[in-house]
Amino acid sequence: MKPLVYKKAKRVRRPAPVRMRLHVTKGDTVQVISGDDKGKQGRVLHVFPKTGRVTVQGVNMIKRHQRQTQTAEAGIIEREAAIHHSKVMLLDPKSGEPTRIRRRKDADGTVERIAVKSDQSIPRNR
Repeated sequence: MKPLVYKKAKRVRRPAPVRMRLHVTKGDTVQVISGDDKGKQGRVLHVFPKTGRVTVQGVNMIKRHQRQTQTAEAGIIEREAAIHHSKVMLLDPKSGEPTRIRRRKDADGTVERIAVKSDQSIPRNR
């Protein structure tokens, strides 16, 4: 009879997250199109390309209990949490309504974003 041999389990590694190409950048003015904060407008504070999420000013507010440190006081702080980039739409620079965007290459080769509704270019705020 053959002796039982326990084999070491193979370790499964997750692939590294792929960076998404997002339609919004830091500093853009956007409107939330779905969820609890639907209809709210705000500026994009932070963009996370690996997870495809964005933080919008005044949207998706959460409360965090903060422990006292040498520099900060203890208490409950309220701050913005990230939401998925598909839940926000850029605002049209002409009318101020939410719009989809299209990309076009300039003569010098740089890519510019164009609002579908008004056909105007949306400048990048970096």
